[in-house]
Amino acid sequence: MFFDFGLKDFIDILLVAIILYYCYKVMKRSRSVNLFYGVLIFIIFWIVISKIVGMKLLGSILNQLVSVGAIALIILFQEEIRHFFYDLGAHEKANRLIRFFRNDKGNSINEEYRYDREVIFPIVMACINMSKQRIGALIVIENDIPLTDYIRSGETIDARITQRLIENIFFKNSPLHDGAMIISENKIAAASCILPISHDLDIPKEFGLRHRAGKGITSETDALSIIVSEETGNITAAHNDQFRSHLSAEDLETILMKGRF
Repeated sequence: MFFDFGLKDFIDILLVAIILYYCYKVMKRSRSVNLFYGVLIFIIFWIVISKIVGMKLLGSILNQLVSVGAIALIILFQEEIRHFFYDLGAHEKANRLIRFFRNDKGNSINEEYRYDREVIFPIVMACINMSKQRIGALIVIENDIPLTDYIRSGETIDARITQRLIENIFFKNSPLHDGAMIISENKIAAASCILPISHDLDIPKEFGLRHRAGKGITSETDALSIIVSEETGNITAAHNDQFRSHLSAEDLETILMKGRF
């Protein structure tokens, strides 16, 4: 045979394929997929020339480019690399493994529900009321990753969560209705906050800038965002760079209590 192929080689190829798949997902999310294809083609070309064909001169040149290019790729894809490791650490199975090593058994009982009804009930009622009145709103709920930088971009509120306060902030004539409200540590931390905009081409055309901002913050952090459409009154939730739309009051309450989908 030309070469021996065993179980170890199969596992090796499978792991490389999984890594490439997750890299592709991250690149596609950040619209860098064409750049990913270019790097992948260059690596395949380098392997063929250096390892299979064995062209010494061209292979040595490519080897030098690869050694220098590794540092260049880290600089070029620093945002994508950060998203890759965040997705890896935020995976549900990874979180269970971390809790196992930390011997964190106390939170396992309440893992299903993150917030109680006293916290989320005013949010649900405010969203339903604003939906009926076609008042646009963007509410971001902090989870494990702090949203300190985004809170600083807005106006500090630091107030108890109430339905009337939420509705007054997003009232059309309110100076704070533009931007996002951020809820942190069971309080309204700030309003009129600036969020990163998602450039995902798969976002439905009927979704506007609020929806792109609501999704953008979920691609950067593990936050949960709630968007009320000013045009349709539709209530949409975004988490982990995904949307759930046309939410009822019951759906919204369940999502808010879990802090995720």
